[in-house]
Amino acid sequence: MPLFHDQGRADLRRMYTQAWQNYRAGQPLQPLEAQVAQIISEHPEYHALLEAQDASLEAEFPPEAGASNPFLHMGLHLALREQVGTDRPAGIAAAHARLCERLGGRHEAEHRMLEVLGETLWEAQRYGRAPDEALYLERIRQLSSSV
Repeated sequence: MPLFHDQGRADLRRMYTQAWQNYRAGQPLQPLEAQVAQIISEHPEYHALLEAQDASLEAEFPPEAGASNPFLHMGLHLALREQVGTDRPAGIAAAHARLCERLGGRHEAEHRMLEVLGETLWEAQRYGRAPDEALYLERIRQLSSSV
């Protein structure tokens, strides 16, 4: 079953705000909630938005206004961590480890990798095809050699 099967935008955003609220209250977390709360904790710039629960459900982040969508950003973190944890595409876990070592930490490495993931997904959507895993992995590997 897909991670966010049949969830609308508001439901998905509510999952983020609820995970953050439960984490801050010291409540027990489901595994996915714990992953989400970890990512949120690494992004203090999103805390105020997530604490304004109702506002976060309706907020718009138009790219033409230079706005970055925090929910998309955090979702890409989740996707990347899933890829690294399952090593799919094969080799991404090793590339991730090398980049973390070169950049001195996971968070910066992930942000660099998220740019490549976002570009790969955008290309797939634009051309109406599945993401090119081989090209994606090659771009990720190139990150390690460029830093």
